[in-house]
Amino acid sequence: MILIDGKKIAAELREELKQEVLELKAKHNKVPGLTVILIGDMAPSQIYVRNKEKSANEVGLKSEIIKYPETVEEKTILDKIEELNKDDTVSGILVQLPLPKHIDKQKVIETIVPSKDVDGFHPMNVGNLSAGYESSVPCTPLGCYLLIKKIEPNLSGKKAVMVGRSNLNGKPMAQLLLKENCTVTITHSRTKDLKAECLEADIIVAAVGIPELVKGDWVKKDAIVIDVGINKTDKGIVGDVAFDEVSKVAKALTPVPGGVGPMTIACLLKNTIECFKRSR
Repeated sequence: MILIDGKKIAAELREELKQEVLELKAKHNKVPGLTVILIGDMAPSQIYVRNKEKSANEVGLKSEIIKYPETVEEKTILDKIEELNKDDTVSGILVQLPLPKHIDKQKVIETIVPSKDVDGFHPMNVGNLSAGYESSVPCTPLGCYLLIKKIEPNLSGKKAVMVGRSNLNGKPMAQLLLKENCTVTITHSRTKDLKAECLEADIIVAAVGIPELVKGDWVKKDAIVIDVGINKTDKGIVGDVAFDEVSKVAKALTPVPGGVGPMTIACLLKNTIECFKRSR
């Protein structure tokens, strides 16, 4: 079995992006800029944002974090986004989720101009991805897609099963694999015979938030299995895939942690650079 090393592949991608930023700087005398808005002091969000900043600096992007207290008014955030929309030194805008209850997530997402939406959450980007047009793609499914392509460059005709139907992962993942001429099935917690669906799959992407849901006898020999889940359990952090069992049958499998996670931030940097290039 191939253990898909997300850390290593993300490091390679960052190295490529670093070269690209140097070329863009030489050509335009400017570098792409990423601005992150962080509201409140939730520890996971703070760690995540710090990692984003570190990675952005590493590849040579201009990086800025704007922090607000938990009690900030919604209008203050929306006004700030409008200001950043007009700032041509900012290529990408990201508002770190989750938001405090009094701030409307949908309103925040829709206020970011689609051309600076590095998360790929704006309805226009969602629509463009669905229609097969150029768009920003959410970072986690983009990372999963790049990991799958490392193992199997030609996906045409493969049967892919998404376990989970979220807007963050399941749906955009399905669109990316449809573009590659896969036959795609989206399953979820209400699917009647989830095991039978998975057993048909050449590619399984598990992103449903149920610890070790996908068992060894759910996976056919030589399937590629991507585990997006991060679940805290008594035995530590586990994914949505029963790793020990599935590793005995799968052709390739991502570990948790160290699989999809590192790719998510690398893909955020990639999206920022793509936004910069499109704006030129």
